[in-house]
Amino acid sequence: MTEIMKKETVYKLFSKIPTIETERLVLRRMKPSDCHDMYEYASNPDVTRYLLWEPHKSWKQSLEYLEYLQTRYRVGDFYDWAVVDKKRSKMIGTCGFTSLDFGNNAAEVGYVLNPAYWGRGIAPEALKRVLYFAFMELNVHRVEARYMVGNDRSRRVMEKCGMTYEGVRRSSMYVKGSYRDIGICSILSEEYILNR
Repeated sequence: MTEIMKKETVYKLFSKIPTIETERLVLRRMKPSDCHDMYEYASNPDVTRYLLWEPHKSWKQSLEYLEYLQTRYRVGDFYDWAVVDKKRSKMIGTCGFTSLDFGNNAAEVGYVLNPAYWGRGIAPEALKRVLYFAFMELNVHRVEARYMVGNDRSRRVMEKCGMTYEGVRRSSMYVKGSYRDIGICSILSEEYILNR
């Protein structure tokens, strides 16, 4: 049997979350100094339309959130990276694991991106690197991603990264006052390795 992801190892690893790179991006720990960059996209209703949270009302809200995350990073139970444009050294979004299921050796991924960078292949570039980390470094068996039905852009990102559409869980989440249909895509370790 393949080595599986262990909680103690993961917490230790993410307590000093590693910086990883792609051709155009640096994925690193989020910092309070990212607050203005985060607010730039987190305050945009177009960005949060299909997300679980409301737009940030001020850069101070972004700052408070980033300060809170520092405690989560220290414990090692927060698995999300800042996505940074290498050329501009600007935080343009986040990408990482929204949850890790240690009992089933699985992970869920999520991402959000500044709309100024939409349509450039940035989200797939970041997600592909996170998938590599999941399968090659954490040894997970399955990675899934969820999206609210209607968010076709997000589903395309998943499929560009080799994920398979599995279907829709009807009215499975109550978000911002209404029940939403949630689509699911996934990729298994053997599929990832076969298609690398």
